[in-house]
Amino acid sequence: MNWLLATTLICGASVLSSCKQARAQEDNPVQKVESTELIRTSQSWDGVELPDYFEGRPELVAVKYVFPAGQKLGWHHHVAMNYGVLVQGELTIIGQDGKTKVVHEGEAVVEMVGTIHHGENRGTKPCILYMFYLSQKDLPLAVQHPDIPLE
Repeated sequence: MNWLLATTLICGASVLSSCKQARAQEDNPVQKVESTELIRTSQSWDGVELPDYFEGRPELVAVKYVFPAGQKLGWHHHVAMNYGVLVQGELTIIGQDGKTKVVHEGEAVVEMVGTIHHGENRGTKPCILYMFYLSQKDLPLAVQHPDIPLE
């Protein structure tokens, strides 16, 4: 009789424990991973086709840029393809030809390759931009053009 009573109590406790776990899962459902594609393109932001990949071993580089409010980055061009996501603020990119792109918080941007341009934060809070370069060893991420004045 003691064996039957002990088994019943253990089974009952197990059922109660399972019920509590089920209720806890209902109250706190498991969060699923979300995936949102931000951009898929073969063109830079100005509509120009991106170049073919380099031959040889790639070097992938990730850089976090912080643009203080009112700050301008000098004129430059990129040798390697790169793209990024603006996680804070608003960034204005201006091509030497006058084309302009305003990138808003949460948006992705594909930079120009081989075309001179610069970026500026015209807002009141810092811009934070994460950029990803598809480069090769010893290639500069940007070639500066200090001889071109910023307005």
